[in-house]
Amino acid sequence: MEKTLVLLHAVDKAALEVLALASGDFDVAVLGVGANPIGSCGAKRFFVVDGPEFAASRYSTDAAAAEALVKASGATIILAPCTPRWHRALPGVAERLNGAVDTHVNAIADGSISRWFYRQRMEGTLKRTQRPWFILVDSGAALPWSGAPAEVAVEKVAVPAVETRTEVAGIERPPQDQQTIRPDAKLLFVAGAGWTKKQKDGQIHIEEAAQLIQSFVAKAPCSLGSSKSLVDLSGEGQAVLPFLTHMHQVGQTGSTPRHSKGLSTCCHGEEPHAVGWRFVGERRAINLDAGCGWARGKADVLYVADAFEVMRELNALL
Repeated sequence: MEKTLVLLHAVDKAALEVLALASGDFDVAVLGVGANPIGSCGAKRFFVVDGPEFAASRYSTDAAAAEALVKASGATIILAPCTPRWHRALPGVAERLNGAVDTHVNAIADGSISRWFYRQRMEGTLKRTQRPWFILVDSGAALPWSGAPAEVAVEKVAVPAVETRTEVAGIERPPQDQQTIRPDAKLLFVAGAGWTKKQKDGQIHIEEAAQLIQSFVAKAPCSLGSSKSLVDLSGEGQAVLPFLTHMHQVGQTGSTPRHSKGLSTCCHGEEPHAVGWRFVGERRAINLDAGCGWARGKADVLYVADAFEVMRELNALL
């Protein structure tokens, strides 16, 4: 059996999910954090690279540290969470070590992996003979490992000096009410193009729609998504919700989030959009059309109602 290395830069949900996939003869390597929180995971050896230069994400130092950890372990299979940090650094490390890399992996079994292609419309299963093989696993591929912390003996790995041109001055985060894309939120709230259309009084109420949506997202708190038709309106010269961008788009040409619950409003739920909901656990929708796409088996619950009225009441309850 081949030796596996679980490569982590944090001990969080994504890291624990990857750790749950490791079996047999495996080591753990951590960058910039301690290994005691996962000390009882069953790894034979624990490798650590620490130091202030490895605390923040930076390609040059991350790649050098990952390369040193892989060489110290001697593993031929490297499992890592598909975070932005590793997604940026590990393909370069694979090239340095004459290895192979696969990203967005959602399952591992019997020496093969499964991963999504074409915006998660197609799933492929493949094996590779090239080693080392870096496998970056998407969040949600496994239940997180759970175990008690334990004191472990770590092997500190020295990293050759790296010339850096990037200085990390700090981290600036937007206020909570501006950070509307929240992958870890339990609820996904999706706004459709109906918010920008004429309402029953014959008028368009963009300002009220914006206030209702932003208020709910801040109070819930939840993650905000959008249909393609809504984010495309800005290019057609129509009234738009100014806080929505293509980053919020859910569907065939957008994202495929993994929230446990989802609420769609003013969106018909046609296939190109609904395909982005395939990993959402409980789906509910609000639409005035009782025959919309959500009513044809794509939602668990459809509320045939005016979204403006429903959201006013929801915000009042919150």
